[in-house]
Amino acid sequence: MEGLLIISSFLLGSIPFGYLIARLKGIDIRKYGSGNVGATNVARVLGKKYGVLVYLLDFLKGFIPTLIAVKSFGINSWVTAAVGLSAILGHMFSPFLGFRGGKGVATASGVLFAISPLLGFIALALWWAVYKKSGYVSLASIVSAFATMYIAGMLGFPQPVLFLTGLAAVLILVKHKSNVERLLEGRELKV
Repeated sequence: MEGLLIISSFLLGSIPFGYLIARLKGIDIRKYGSGNVGATNVARVLGKKYGVLVYLLDFLKGFIPTLIAVKSFGINSWVTAAVGLSAILGHMFSPFLGFRGGKGVATASGVLFAISPLLGFIALALWWAVYKKSGYVSLASIVSAFATMYIAGMLGFPQPVLFLTGLAAVLILVKHKSNVERLLEGRELKV
């Protein structure tokens, strides 16, 4: 049961909704904007409503399997952490796109809301505050990811949640490497 749930979570996370929605519009999203298949690039290239749709779908592919794991095993379970991490890794390294994919933020937010709506809302509020102040989605995503890891620790969440939020933050930072470089050079795009 546990192994099947972890594998299913990875496969669900691997569905590249941004790529598929853009293809329905006759566009290979990987050749436009930042080249990323995530919601931000889709919004930039196809418009806000498509970006919101991709965000929601990517959110759900993290939320659904993680919620199943939470209901089955609880948040103090390494199985739940593995299921959440699998969804994020599936999104970031989709076998359907040659093990490339998005940056994991929307899927990670779905995982977080499934584990703790409180923690999810805190992360979302932090993301929104940084985004409104700076205008940079990438900066908001990185700051929110790392802040969430620390807040989870301060609020006394169990070790599996701390491991999951910490590893997710590191993965999100790594996937934003080119954004960080552009931010430092003053070339990062605002939405």
